[in-house]
Amino acid sequence: MSSITFEEIMFTIMSATQDTFKSYMNTDIFAGKVEKKINPLHSDVVGIVGVAGDRVGYILFATEKGPAEQIAKQLLMMDEADDEAINDAVGEVVNNIAGVFKTKYHEQYGSVALGLPLVLSGRLRPITDPPEQSAADGSMVVQCKGVTIPFTTMDGRLTFRVMVYM
Repeated sequence: MSSITFEEIMFTIMSATQDTFKSYMNTDIFAGKVEKKINPLHSDVVGIVGVAGDRVGYILFATEKGPAEQIAKQLLMMDEADDEAINDAVGEVVNNIAGVFKTKYHEQYGSVALGLPLVLSGRLRPITDPPEQSAADGSMVVQCKGVTIPFTTMDGRLTFRVMVYM
């Protein structure tokens, strides 16, 4: 098995995200400056897919309710999107992004498995924050070694972040 760099993983995730939006919603999205750290982040909707096998981590897709609703309407071809449709659409987007990673690197990593998408809302905090803080504010604690990639459409109508931890 050959070794794959984190930069190659990040590039694959960026491309998979752009391809997902172009293929499924005919929407061009642009990646912003990659942040090589994880900052606390509050999002209305967060989709998570775990990656297991020879390389372990997870991929997160985080956005506010307005953009999530627009994504659901476009992806599911609906006039209105309720919370269930929004969760389904966000889960499908993050699952597709993770699926591209699995397909591309399965042979090189040997063993790559994906968990089922989990969709939730709330605040994400790096694991380096004091543990008592998460109990007080109900936030989720995530591993802090990873990157955050901001995405937007040219008109700013859709904005979201994809986070990669591996």
